[in-house]
Amino acid sequence: MKFRVNGEYYGINVAKVKEIMMAQHVKPMPHSNPAVEGFFKPRGQLITVINLSQYLFGSREPFGERDLFIVTGFNKMCVAFRVDTIEGISRISWNAIQKPDRTLGSGDTSVATGIAQCDEELVTILDFEKIVAEIAPETSIQVSEVEEMGDRPICNAPVVIAEDSVLLQKMLQDALERAGFMDLKIFNNGQECWEYLSEIKDAPDVYDKVRILITDLEMPLMDGHHLTKLVKSDEHLKRIPVVIFSSLIDEQMREKGKEVGADEQLSKPEIRHLVNVMDTLIKRFDKERVNQ
Repeated sequence: MKFRVNGEYYGINVAKVKEIMMAQHVKPMPHSNPAVEGFFKPRGQLITVINLSQYLFGSREPFGERDLFIVTGFNKMCVAFRVDTIEGISRISWNAIQKPDRTLGSGDTSVATGIAQCDEELVTILDFEKIVAEIAPETSIQVSEVEEMGDRPICNAPVVIAEDSVLLQKMLQDALERAGFMDLKIFNNGQECWEYLSEIKDAPDVYDKVRILITDLEMPLMDGHHLTKLVKSDEHLKRIPVVIFSSLIDEQMREKGKEVGADEQLSKPEIRHLVNVMDTLIKRFDKERVNQ
């Protein structure tokens, strides 16, 4: 979905959008982040409102009579974002979305997950998970959840991860290393991950290079469903456990994940659950290898 803020074009995956509504009166929340306008209560549900102009540009434009709220649902949360206009919905293949150059934003500073060409316009695909995580860190992956699991044994099984958000890459790495997983290979999207797997799949020791794959769904160049299907359709790789770890897991996505062969599907930010599932799948995989 393409929309405008301060005259600039931005995009969001429609899978994250629950509804579009005219902007409503918002009750301010004292001592909140400057980008948080407050909350409103449509149909009995409290929804936080984030002002994208404030977040992106550091200042709020005067509210317009035709402002809209994009009400989103991801990470088991419902958050509304104020925008100027909705420009429409475009069907764009994941492989047509380009990863931003590092000169446009590096490390944790980048708020764009991709750049897409929509008709005559270049549209910045925003990292809404990062936006919410920056404003409310407690809503994202928490290393403390892993620390509460107590001391864990070191696990040297190679873990391959496909995740496009630099912020979530860092959070995943910190949490999984704290959980004892010391051999992590992290790729920016499904395409980069698949290129690596394609390089090693004919090696006699392929399972010594990858013992489990963790993948996001939304990624430029290649999404997680396509990556999972490629892995599960390959004679050399299909035994590798694949876990889809995404903010978009719902019944529809879960069915699609089953169709492409995912072993498990978990909703972010349930990092403790992810660690337990990884333990189970790696042990099962290793036992199957010994018995063959």
